[in-house]
Amino acid sequence: MTPDDIEALFTRADGDFLFARWGRPIAPIVFGVDDATLEIVKGAIEAVVALASHSMAETDPELGANLMLFFFREWDELTELPDLDRLIPDLGPLVDRLKAAEANQYRIFRFDEDGAIKAAFVFLRMDAELSAVPAETLALSQSVQTILLWSDMAFRDSSPLAVVPGSGPVILRPDIGNVIRAAYDPVLPPMSQEASQALRLYARVQALGSL
Repeated sequence: MTPDDIEALFTRADGDFLFARWGRPIAPIVFGVDDATLEIVKGAIEAVVALASHSMAETDPELGANLMLFFFREWDELTELPDLDRLIPDLGPLVDRLKAAEANQYRIFRFDEDGAIKAAFVFLRMDAELSAVPAETLALSQSVQTILLWSDMAFRDSSPLAVVPGSGPVILRPDIGNVIRAAYDPVLPPMSQEASQALRLYARVQALGSL
């Protein structure tokens, strides 16, 4: 992975570079799944958080839960959830836009004063496409996509996951895993709008590759 490749992971469609990682322990809560799927989702989150050498918590002192994942069948179900409109401003218009786009997933991030991620909301409309994805794969994909503020273009053409040759399990791509590990180096700032951050990430990815 080159410095340009890493820069592209955090360069948005409008051309702006924006990098951010979590600045507090992650306290997840999952809605709309059975107990077996709940364990799969939480296990995936724990695995990605451990990869990043970050931490988890039972609760967030400010928010209670700061990573919320919602699984549902239709976007309109979101407008029926009590108090969700207090967490997500303009929830009604957002739902209308997602319905019009026939979207099946959407993520929203909130940030601390220093720009670090303090909360994330993940919405998954379980249409035919997402329902066909194994729970383990879907859980790992969403965990990876919420551990950092990736570009909205980062995984549009290629997944952060890979299949082990020989029809083995789906795993996190090693190059993406190294970026995640590098991103949580405490020497780096938790948020940056400077493209030079990609060079600093690249140097740490190279160091990881030499271990």
